[in-house]
Amino acid sequence: MARNLAHKLIASHLVDGDLSPGMEVAISIDQTLTQDATGTLVMQEIEALGITRARTEISVQYVDHNLLQTDEKNAEDHEFLRSASQRYGLWFSKPGNGVSHPTHMQRFGLPGKTMVGSDSHTCAAGSLGMLAIGVGGLEVALAIAGHPLRVRMPEIWGVRLTGELPPWVSAKDVILEMLRRHGVSGGVNRIIEYHGPGLGGLTAMDRHVIANMGAELGATTTVFPADSAVRDFLRAESREDDFRTLAADADAPYDVEEHIDLTTLEPLIARPSAPDNVVPVREVAGTEISQVVIGSSANPGLRDFAIAAAMVRGRQTDHAVSFDINPTSREILEDMTRMGATFDLIAAGARIHQSGCMGCIGMGQAPAVGRNSLRTFPRNFPGRSGTRGDSVWLCSPETAAASALTGVITDPRDLDQDYPELALPENASVNTAMLVPPLPEEQARAVELVKGTNISALPDFPPLPDRFEAPVLLKAGDNISTDEISPAGASALPLRSNIPALAEYTFTRIDTAYPRRTRSHPEGHIVVGGHNYGQGSSREHAAITPRYLGLQVVIAKSFARIHWQNLANFGIVPLEFSEPSDYADIGTDDTLVLDGLRETLLTGDELDVRNTTRNRTFRVRHRLSPRQVEAVIAGGVIPLLASRT
Repeated sequence: MARNLAHKLIASHLVDGDLSPGMEVAISIDQTLTQDATGTLVMQEIEALGITRARTEISVQYVDHNLLQTDEKNAEDHEFLRSASQRYGLWFSKPGNGVSHPTHMQRFGLPGKTMVGSDSHTCAAGSLGMLAIGVGGLEVALAIAGHPLRVRMPEIWGVRLTGELPPWVSAKDVILEMLRRHGVSGGVNRIIEYHGPGLGGLTAMDRHVIANMGAELGATTTVFPADSAVRDFLRAESREDDFRTLAADADAPYDVEEHIDLTTLEPLIARPSAPDNVVPVREVAGTEISQVVIGSSANPGLRDFAIAAAMVRGRQTDHAVSFDINPTSREILEDMTRMGATFDLIAAGARIHQSGCMGCIGMGQAPAVGRNSLRTFPRNFPGRSGTRGDSVWLCSPETAAASALTGVITDPRDLDQDYPELALPENASVNTAMLVPPLPEEQARAVELVKGTNISALPDFPPLPDRFEAPVLLKAGDNISTDEISPAGASALPLRSNIPALAEYTFTRIDTAYPRRTRSHPEGHIVVGGHNYGQGSSREHAAITPRYLGLQVVIAKSFARIHWQNLANFGIVPLEFSEPSDYADIGTDDTLVLDGLRETLLTGDELDVRNTTRNRTFRVRHRLSPRQVEAVIAGGVIPLLASRT
């Protein structure tokens, strides 16, 4: 029987389970990726679990998020991560070396391999024919120890591409079109597999753009075939020997099918403040802007910077616009400089920042309140930029550069210039000096972890009670993101390794009083949410900090995949309304009672919840596997594993 590529990748790493959608499967993991905003917890979890050495083929710890060092906190985290990488046998990518996703693609990505990463955009590696899945840090820690990843088997969504992209339209417009059609939850419990003749015009880095933002659709991951475009990429990176051909069989079946004719696409833009709030650029042309930022893992390739440089060459950006460039890796910055693009950008008024995530995670470049910021980033959730009341738009480098020149949102097709012809170098710069390899195991055993004052211990969480009576301290709407649960930005990010301090920021984007109010309810509390609760980042801090403040149960209409798993990992019960309309009959400060909670989780999937404030009962359900139920009852995965030793 003909098989699609996603099934081939999973089947080649299947430990147990079958490929029926909805069933739990266990997949062996070849590589892991961690970054500093989530990696500090991963290393603390490795220590808590008693793991002594990475058992994967390759595990890499990147420092790309918390790069601004306005005090000692980020520097302490970097030292901790460096020492932990040495102690546990990981590669260490030093600050300034590059954003994890394109850097990993350049140096370590391999067709046919599996990877998990404690970053939701780990799926970008699907551009090379990898099965790469973003997960919570605890699952990465277990993968580093050699355990398989357990995940609910997704549907496979085949997207057939035909035609060629017209001038001024690029890969960012392809994924924005997918978001325009399907929204931020359209890919939940699905793997997106792109195929068809339209792939011939997309480079490996173009595919990275599309695969990266599959996370914004809520997809488990995205896969592309490993074909001549992947061979060309690896050859340019002096790694052609790592290439192998991988593709779906002819006439391979898909659970869901889609078609995009690339010739029909036009420049698109996502309005504030959601990645799926997509319209044609011409529909909003003329809107004044004050900032343009090019970079991030969503547009990381040399081509993305080179096209912007060619467009502004010999010109000056508008006097009211801050034009910011975030090179995504040191090697890409070298190539930009070698071909003259860096000079063209600076001459046109650009500010060149560090090679890292920077503004994408709110670590610098925060925009002015009430001013429009155009960014080639993957997300524009409220406040993610570091500014409350921000107005962030997502677009392609072509649209961004055109708008920087004019001072208003501009369709690049309306500029008075021809589409630039780019002469990119055939061979990429290869500079591995800031990649520190693992120590031999004997030397590694002697390394002591370096823990500054900002490195807290992981909290101990008690087992789940059988009867839970508690107030609803927060009621959220649809599509609440992990940025709104545990904020990004220069204030909160340096506290990622200090759970008690970070907890004071929990839910403050929605309710500034939430952390204070939890202290009045030491018995615990409940949060109620709408559809797609916990979308966005894989940060498990969005589960740990509310758990630290006493959150025991979340009842929502539906959950985003990674956050749902993170809640269970740390002993929070994720429950869904059996009837979503019951959401409307719950208010903040209502008291809810769940009786026989432990027994119901063990023996069934539905239970009744009593609202004593309103004297009514409603039904909820859970989708936890027996393995997850066991962890939730124990208070989380770590206490469960500790009880077995």
